[in-house]
Amino acid sequence: PPQMLALLWLTATLATPVTPGGGPGGALTFLALGDWGGLPDPPFVTPREVATAAAMGQAATELGGDFVLALGDNFYYEGVRDEWDPRFQDTFERVFVSPGLRGVPWYVMAGNHDHAGNVTAQLRYSHHSPRWHFPHPYYSLRLHIPGSNATARLLVLDTVLLCGHADDFGVGDVPAGPRDAAAAGAHLAWLRSQLEAAAGDRFVLVAGHYPVWSVAKHGPTPCLVRLLRPLLRRHRVTAYLCGHDHNLQYLEEGGVGYVLSGAGNFMEDARPHDGSVPPGSLRFFFGTPTSPGGFAHLRLEPSAVTVTFLEATGRVLHRVTLPPR
Repeated sequence: PPQMLALLWLTATLATPVTPGGGPGGALTFLALGDWGGLPDPPFVTPREVATAAAMGQAATELGGDFVLALGDNFYYEGVRDEWDPRFQDTFERVFVSPGLRGVPWYVMAGNHDHAGNVTAQLRYSHHSPRWHFPHPYYSLRLHIPGSNATARLLVLDTVLLCGHADDFGVGDVPAGPRDAAAAGAHLAWLRSQLEAAAGDRFVLVAGHYPVWSVAKHGPTPCLVRLLRPLLRRHRVTAYLCGHDHNLQYLEEGGVGYVLSGAGNFMEDARPHDGSVPPGSLRFFFGTPTSPGGFAHLRLEPSAVTVTFLEATGRVLHRVTLPPR
């Protein structure tokens, strides 16, 4: 149908260039934070979210932070009602207030809890806040690595649109299939064309809420293992970033790094899916329930991408370096 083609054209042209704000020399840096969405009742935040927000400000100051990538589940448990929902203030604007995060743009995607409410309202909130950027359910960011002619591309997906809704209450609950098969097909077609177009980029990062691989409660997402994993491998994608499980994980498989950063609000250490990921793929796991939370920091230089997992205490938990494609 013509309206679907128009939508594809719109999303394909939504390649927002991100210019670095001069973090530590010759690099583009960002923070990746998932599952940070506070609580539906007063005080609308968790101690973990508050501690993580403070640590992110510190990391942005010390390690650089050109933007924040929000990996979904932005508002627990049922998203927001409309673009004027007070949750935007209570769970976002009033929490991420450290000097290091002042004026730092957020690039946002929706998680399953956001889809339980009004995702269009989260898109529209982009017009209310100078730091909230959510231009479309899925979109592409062109990243320029300063002091070089190297470019990178960050493709932000809507994995709920792609795979369907998952309710969060059992172990290994997997999405039941897309609500709108045509919209899911258009999303996948867009992703394929973006990956083709990224052939000349030195790094390609893909981000979605649901994990491809995870050893924790939700485990791998069969729909993404089927649809996304072959594309990531074929196009030599540098890394896939996600949340959904409430811990920090790093896995490597088929030349692709899998960065799971879902420790912004809750922390769970159960690993029922240890046997559901490729043998030897898990390189790092952190889910200590007494921990005040955590997030990932990414530094893109012409020669490498450095992924650092940080606890909200400021402690470096794990660091990995990924080569150019």
